Amino acid sequence: RQLPSSGEDKRKAVYLHITKKMMFRFTAVACLMASAHAFAPGPSFKTRTSLRMSSEEYDFDVAIVGCGVGGHGAALHSRAQNLKTAVFSGEDVGGTCVNRGCVPSKALLAASGRVRDMKDASHLESMGIEVDGEVKFDRQGIADHAKNLANRVKGNLEASLVGLGVDVIEGRGILTGNPNEIKDGLTGKVYTAKDIILAPGSIPFVPPGVEVDEKTVYTSDGALELQFVPEWVAIVGSGYIGLEFSDVYTALGSEVTFIEAMDDLMPTFDREIAKQAERLLIRDRAIDYRTGVFAAEVTPGIPGEKPVTIKMIDAKTKEHVETLEVDAAMVATGRVPNTNDMGLEDMGIETNRGFVAVDGKMRVLTKQEDGEIVPNLYCIGDANGKMMLAHAASAQGISAIENIVGRSHEVDHDAIPAACFTHPEISMVGPTEEQCIEKAEKEGWKLGKSQGSFRANSKALAEGEGAGMAKVLFNEDTGKVVAVHIIGIHAADLIQECANAVAAGTTVKELSMMVHTHPTLSEVIDEAFKGAVGMSSH
Repeated sequence: RQLPSSGEDKRKAVYLHITKKMMFRFTAVACLMASAHAFAPGPSFKTRTSLRMSSEEYDFDVAIVGCGVGGHGAALHSRAQNLKTAVFSGEDVGGTCVNRGCVPSKALLAASGRVRDMKDASHLESMGIEVDGEVKFDRQGIADHAKNLANRVKGNLEASLVGLGVDVIEGRGILTGNPNEIKDGLTGKVYTAKDIILAPGSIPFVPPGVEVDEKTVYTSDGALELQFVPEWVAIVGSGYIGLEFSDVYTALGSEVTFIEAMDDLMPTFDREIAKQAERLLIRDRAIDYRTGVFAAEVTPGIPGEKPVTIKMIDAKTKEHVETLEVDAAMVATGRVPNTNDMGLEDMGIETNRGFVAVDGKMRVLTKQEDGEIVPNLYCIGDANGKMMLAHAASAQGISAIENIVGRSHEVDHDAIPAACFTHPEISMVGPTEEQCIEKAEKEGWKLGKSQGSFRANSKALAEGEGAGMAKVLFNEDTGKVVAVHIIGIHAADLIQECANAVAAGTTVKELSMMVHTHPTLSEVIDEAFKGAVGMSSH
């Protein structure tokens, strides 16, 4: 802009120019604040009016014990509410999911899955592809891929906390027995916080009689290091973790034996899906199994020298039935809360097998039955046992913060999806069909069922992956989706649309009229939604 030539006029012009810019910025900020106010919760929500004042009385507004996905989610949302926040990481930023669970296991599955695909000559030939020579892999390279991914995600997670102004305290947080107090287990220093959130996560459960050396007999922690690829590995337990590692091992050339205490494999899965999974993931692979037996005694071996010994007993009679000698044994018998030595007893809190009782708002109760609310204390994630999934922990952490600032919130766990990342994948949201039948009978409504098939899906056929199905279970009286179960290529991605439908209470009629991209795998779900109301899918 051309300014006047005289000194006085120039000063006036500059003053006016600066004033106009300041007014413009003030107006812009005012507009943004007005917009934010328009989207903020209405007056029906009671919000704490002195979010910043507590720093004068306490060291922090919110202190979070544990820095896994749940603790991280809670910390991010806490800072978004302008709360002074600390996280006690226990020298384990990222927790189980990032360091010893979801993240590195997906890296192993991705790498081993490529090996499986490249070794499947008939599949490749059907697409006009031929691999000349032997498909080889570097075991250490695959292990490094998993480790490097975990480290990268861990670094990003820690950087996000620091960048948002969260105080990351290295020690493990321990309750002192006094309200609003938490001790750093590393230094002994005691901090105070207006509200405390427990998010200590879980650790692998090792049954009595099983000796773990994390070399030849190992939990998922040791398995992720992929120290060697055993010729024959026994996997104790056939849930999510066991299934995923059977996928990794068979892709890399191992033979697998499942040892399952229940009468059926995959006992927590929907039965129809479990039968398809047995056909697709077990029957055509180098896998056999024993059901209805306990691994009563497991003794480590020495790789290449001495086998691992597994003595099995009948789950009902407890009589010895068989002894196996294998190269390695993986213990995948579930997880237990990491709540020991946290000072819970000092706060008068009774746990049930280590699980902390909470109400729907994630507030800690003194005991499971008829327990009283412990003021300003919350527990999220695996430690409360409501749903032992990383994304459930994160949702619970956000919910706890919402309740801390006075906006009442409860997580709808029936709308949280889950997935098993085998090849093909398995996913689900809501109860199994068997549980839905019981629920419908108890509550007095009629259960509807509709299916979609990957066999009729153009995208799946183009990939040469026509095996699988999607099953939608719904309330015929209201039309609302109750549950969805999928097995097939990219099932883990397809389930999210269904979870959103459950969460929003969307009816199958509404879903049947929604347009899905063609040709995509999502049309498998579209077929099931349309079938629920008597329509046919293209």
